[in-house]
Amino acid sequence: MHGEYKAPGGKLVVVDLNVEDGVLSDVRVAGDFFLEPDEAILAINSALEGAPSSASSTELATRITAALPESTVMFGLTSEGIGIAVRRALAHATEWSDYDWQLVHAGPQAPALHMALDEVLTAEVAAGRRAPTLRVWEWASPAVVIGSFQSLRNEVDPDGAARHGMTVVRRISGGGAMFVEPMSTITYSLSVPESLVSGLSFADSYAYLDDWVLGALGDMGIKAWYQPLNDIATEAGKIAGAAQKRVVGPDGGPGAVLHHVTMSYDIDADKMLEVLRIGREKMSDKGTKSAKKRVDPLRRQTGLAREQVIENMIASFRDRYGLTTGEVTGEELVRAQELVRTKFATEEWTARVP
Repeated sequence: MHGEYKAPGGKLVVVDLNVEDGVLSDVRVAGDFFLEPDEAILAINSALEGAPSSASSTELATRITAALPESTVMFGLTSEGIGIAVRRALAHATEWSDYDWQLVHAGPQAPALHMALDEVLTAEVAAGRRAPTLRVWEWASPAVVIGSFQSLRNEVDPDGAARHGMTVVRRISGGGAMFVEPMSTITYSLSVPESLVSGLSFADSYAYLDDWVLGALGDMGIKAWYQPLNDIATEAGKIAGAAQKRVVGPDGGPGAVLHHVTMSYDIDADKMLEVLRIGREKMSDKGTKSAKKRVDPLRRQTGLAREQVIENMIASFRDRYGLTTGEVTGEELVRAQELVRTKFATEEWTARVP
C-alpha cells in the first residue's frame, strides 16, 4: 500500500507498507523532508512496524514521537503528518496527479445557477461521469450566499440587500455568509473524488485542498496560510473562506467532495455591513472589533487586475497537476437550470432555516 501527504507549508511524506494479520509490516517512510539524526528514520519505521492497522493517525503519531531519539530535529515533517500518510495508504487514497483535471471557466452566471452547478457537477464526479473539475466562477450580479444551515433572518438584512440589489441564495455547503460583488470577488470550486481526501480528517481535508492556492498566492508574492477551520489568511488579515459538502456516490458507494473558496479581491466593507448582520459575538471570536479589519483584499496585496490574479491561479494549478479546458455539458446545464427552478431560486429553499 502506498500513501502520500503534504501538509500546507510542509514537505511531502511518502509511506509504503503492507498489512499482515491486522498489523503494519514492511513500513518504509520517505520524502523530501529534512530529518536529523539519520537514525531517526529507522526509529520511525520501527515505531510503525507492528502497529494495529486500525490505529488512528493520532495514535500512530504518538508511537512515532515516543520512539524518536531525544536529539531529533524535523524540518517540513511532523509525527502527525506521517500518521496521516499511513492512514491514506490504508484507505487506498488517490493523489492529485492520478487524475486528468478539467477546467470550467464560463462567462457571468446568475447566483442561483452557480449554486445548482456546484451540486450537479459534484454529483457527476461522484458518479464517475465527469473528471475532477476546477470551476472558476464569474458572477452576473451581486449576491449574498448563505450557508446551508444559517438562519436567513439572522444573517441578512433584507432592506440592505434590496437597497443594494443583492440576490440572496442558499448553497448546499455549510459555513458562513459570502458577500459578493462581481468584480470584487474571486470564487472557485473543486469537485473531487472522495478518494482524494481518504485518510484525512474533515479539518485536514480543508488544508489539503487549499494547499495549491497557497502556492499560487505565494507565486504572486503573498505569504498565505491555512487558518482552521476554513479560512485563508495573511499577516494583513483574512483573504478567503472555504466550505465543503460531501456527496454520496451511486448506490451509496464512494462519492465526491465539493470544496469551494471565495476570495476577496476588493471589498466595500460599509456596504457589506449594511447587508450582512454580523453579530458582535462573531466579530469578537475573530479577535477584531471591525469587519473592515477582518478582510484584506488581493487587489491591494498583489497590485494586479482581478483577471490577472485568476489567470495566475489557473496557471499555477495547471503547472502542478495539469488542466484541460472543458465546459459544462448541455445535459448538465439543463439539470442545473431545473434545480434553479425547483430549489435554489425558491423561497422554500432559501428560507429553509428562517
